[in-house]
Amino acid sequence: MLGILPISVIAAAAAPTTPIDWVNPYIGTAGSGSEYGGTMPLVTTPFGMTNWTAQTRQNRVGVSSYNYADTHIEGFIGTHQPAIWMGDYGYVTLMPELDGAKYTPAARRLRFSRKDETASPAGYAVTMQAAGGRQIRTELTATDHCGYLRFWFPKAGQAGVLIEATRPGIHGYVEVDQARHEVRGYNPDRQDAVLGPLALPNFRGYFVVRFRQPMNTAHVYMDGAAVDGRHDVEGSNVGAYVGFDSTAGEPIEAQVGTSFISVAQAEANLDAELPDWGFEARRQTLKDTWNAKLGLVDMDGADTDQRQIFYTALYHALLYPRLFSEHGHYYSAFDDKVHAGESYTDYSIWDTFRAEHSLLTLLAPERIDGMIQALLQDYREGGWMPKWPNPSYTNIMIGTHADSLVAEAIIKGFHGFDWQLAYEAVHKDATVPPAGDATRRWRDREPHTPYEARAGLSYALKLGYIPSDKVAEAASSTLEEAYDDYAVARVAQATGHADDYAYFLKRSANYRLLYNPARGFMQARRSDGSWAQPTEGWTEGDQWVYLFAALHDAAGTIDLLGGTAAAEAKLDAHFDGGHNHHDNEPSHHYGYLYDFTGSPWKTQARVREIAASAYSNTPTGILGNEDCGQMSAWYVFAAMGFYPLNPASGDYMIGSPLFGRLALQLANGKRFVVTARNNSATNVYIQSATLNGKPLDAPVISYGQIMAGGTLDFVMGPQPSRWAAAWRPKPLAALYP
Repeated sequence: MLGILPISVIAAAAAPTTPIDWVNPYIGTAGSGSEYGGTMPLVTTPFGMTNWTAQTRQNRVGVSSYNYADTHIEGFIGTHQPAIWMGDYGYVTLMPELDGAKYTPAARRLRFSRKDETASPAGYAVTMQAAGGRQIRTELTATDHCGYLRFWFPKAGQAGVLIEATRPGIHGYVEVDQARHEVRGYNPDRQDAVLGPLALPNFRGYFVVRFRQPMNTAHVYMDGAAVDGRHDVEGSNVGAYVGFDSTAGEPIEAQVGTSFISVAQAEANLDAELPDWGFEARRQTLKDTWNAKLGLVDMDGADTDQRQIFYTALYHALLYPRLFSEHGHYYSAFDDKVHAGESYTDYSIWDTFRAEHSLLTLLAPERIDGMIQALLQDYREGGWMPKWPNPSYTNIMIGTHADSLVAEAIIKGFHGFDWQLAYEAVHKDATVPPAGDATRRWRDREPHTPYEARAGLSYALKLGYIPSDKVAEAASSTLEEAYDDYAVARVAQATGHADDYAYFLKRSANYRLLYNPARGFMQARRSDGSWAQPTEGWTEGDQWVYLFAALHDAAGTIDLLGGTAAAEAKLDAHFDGGHNHHDNEPSHHYGYLYDFTGSPWKTQARVREIAASAYSNTPTGILGNEDCGQMSAWYVFAAMGFYPLNPASGDYMIGSPLFGRLALQLANGKRFVVTARNNSATNVYIQSATLNGKPLDAPVISYGQIMAGGTLDFVMGPQPSRWAAAWRPKPLAALYP
């Protein structure tokens, strides 16, 4: 088994000259079990529907297709798996083979060496070792819905390509059309289907593989055996094998169209995105696309490792949510039908509402309207906005944090979706309990439940909180849904529902009902009002992690704790006692909370410490799961010097910028530049700050100020200062009408 190589070994041979050259797709690919980055060296467009990667192991829930420790490749997969702890769906795999068909992953796997592999968002290439000292080289690039593969074979031996449509136990279809040089089929596998309420009988991942060269032999197979006399087959574990004449010196080229609508649409996607042959040109186009997007940010004062961590984080943050529409139409995984319009899926909302989506409002604003509209389409077609579409309801995690995405988009002035429909959707989240609410415990990842929405809402409407003797994860849900109520209030305010605004704003203070002053922590309560055990009712956390869960009212939480001094002492104990778990999202805002206690210098120190310890330019360089861009978005914001602690407010709390200068090219044509004079690894403390030349005395800036362009200038030093220490925000109660 390979060890973790130093970054100098795995970095591209040529010196980086453009933003994409600084991306290291291996960051986060190494680890065991499922508690590591879980990333893959994906070749895809920003937000591309189908991602392409070498398959070093057969993926499933908890296993990614690629792991840095592996030494063999068993295929090249067009995958839709968004995170290591989620499943794939509608995937297709190709594998070049010598000397005839080898149907199983174990039989077809070939050894490779890291020195013979290169990875970039725009292209991947590897040389694999075949029997008899022969080699096969594979290269791949991609478009939104298609993959483009090139296979280089030795002269000796029969050159072939296996197309795996489905795996054992998965009923699919494949056909070979030698006259058109094509293999077509579908794969209906949804690995997370057990978690959601919808059967989706029409769901399929369709594909068309189009070869440039004619086939000299072809057959289909099922369950590991060739099916004689047939050009098509339907059944379990089906695929096709196609062979070619000797090709030494000339590659076999394959273009793969994918679709969730039909085989005809997969063909149409191919015709639209890959209308001709020319691998190098397509790879260059994808490189240009990534450079345009990554190039929206430039910097000075970052060392090589920091620069690679940053641009890799930006690459990861620009992968999700995933495009789910196909040139004006989309399959809905909520009503099992095809519709006209634009769609996205794979929103890891419990993770990404915290920073990922806020980052996209700055760097991919052209996508925001479509992403929110997609959630509203899901609401129309399935009855609710989803928590974690993969691509349908999965009931993973708690709360209805799509409310936050909607609120943030509205507060920031995005108008490309129906605001009143948006209010209808968030209002339902906040007022309508899920089916069978009072008869279920709603345990995490409980299979085949109805859509969970706000589990325990029927109790919360009466008690103000969710009781732990009735509902699992009750304490976390109560606290997180208080923030959701704040988001609903902001949408109500923006859409002219004044009475509802007042109601939900007051209801968002219900997090206070779980504060136990005798213990100084939040604590679950039972339905009779008594306190539950301190360890009960939490989601991926504990009483330390959830003490400041009310993102919308940090000042109110500080009041509960007895004021800024008491709150600061609690934060010190949180960090010094090892309770800050940056590998999981509920801790992501904790470093910025000192801004609220009059000690912003402690925020500056904590953010720098986390950035240095939780991220590295190595294959193990992400602490915990990447979670669809959230871990990376945190780092990008840390580098910029500010963070969206309360996303639905439109404000950003100031930390400590990592570099001497970082500039954002905004979609409105303006630039926002953050400078940090005297910045270094030791000069982490802000001594003074100005915004467009005027003194900035509060540790907060707004989205509007950023979008107006200009310069945020910090002067840094090695010792804490009193900068912004006098700032004291009002608690939420001050806003009650």
